[in-house]
Amino acid sequence: MKFWDSSAVVPLLLPQDSTPRLQNRYAADPLLNVWCLTPVEAWSAVCRLRRDGLVDSPLMRIARGRLRALIGSWVEIDDLKAVRSRAQRLLETHVLRAADALQLAAALVLVSERPERFGFVTLDERLAEAAEREGFEIES
Repeated sequence: MKFWDSSAVVPLLLPQDSTPRLQNRYAADPLLNVWCLTPVEAWSAVCRLRRDGLVDSPLMRIARGRLRALIGSWVEIDDLKAVRSRAQRLLETHVLRAADALQLAAALVLVSERPERFGFVTLDERLAEAAEREGFEIES
């Protein structure tokens, strides 16, 4: 079982340097577990790339279709109270932004606070460090 952070989902939507590696990881284990607000975070990243002129309209349509397909197949962790409680603790323990604390908290809820032997897929170094300190096996 693996938890996928938003930073690792975006390369599944748009071509990036990390896309081949993450596509291979996804092909090997296509069950993605994500925080329920991952679609918003991932789409925000796509829209930012569009505003920066790095993504054109045809690529936006492709990314939108890929995101819809992923949403239809992944598992979303949506226990807001449990995630919020853990995220507040994580903010006191690690140097994380709120959104990253929520991602890591969702992963901890997914594994019932027993992260040993569970993968955490992220491209965010700070989040990877915190997840590793919490006991996850980091995959990027």
